[in-house]
Amino acid sequence: MGFDKTSLKGRALRLLAGREHSRAELEKKLASHEQEPGELQRALDELQAKGFISEQRVVESLIHRRSARLGAGRVKQELQAKGISAEAVTEAVDRLRRTETERAREVWRKKFGETAADPAGRARQMRFLASRGFSAEAIRRVVRGADDD
Repeated sequence: MGFDKTSLKGRALRLLAGREHSRAELEKKLASHEQEPGELQRALDELQAKGFISEQRVVESLIHRRSARLGAGRVKQELQAKGISAEAVTEAVDRLRRTETERAREVWRKKFGETAADPAGRARQMRFLASRGFSAEAIRRVVRGADDD
């Protein structure tokens, strides 16, 4: 039986070696490998106690990887999908909202580079930024060229 426990911890550590995972993600990915009830919880408790599982590192990792291309709304969805606590999600989203317009402007610049000549073009640019999770306020400022923030 000890081999199975090691196997679960080993699998969890291999997943964590690739990127940060939340506890909820590890539970979902490893549940099918559990041999006896409670075994996975014990393994994850031990890894969390030793600092291998960290909600804060998951948040920082996702923000680092995704915030340059995505708005706060989309990052919020991804954090929630990972099972991150509501408090940590709120704090991360609040931080991202401070740079929302600048990040949206950079995404817009890379994709389009210039203001659309007609309303249909502007609507297309706005839909693109909205699909990336940027706020309506940031989208309006960027697409209308409101650099007078």
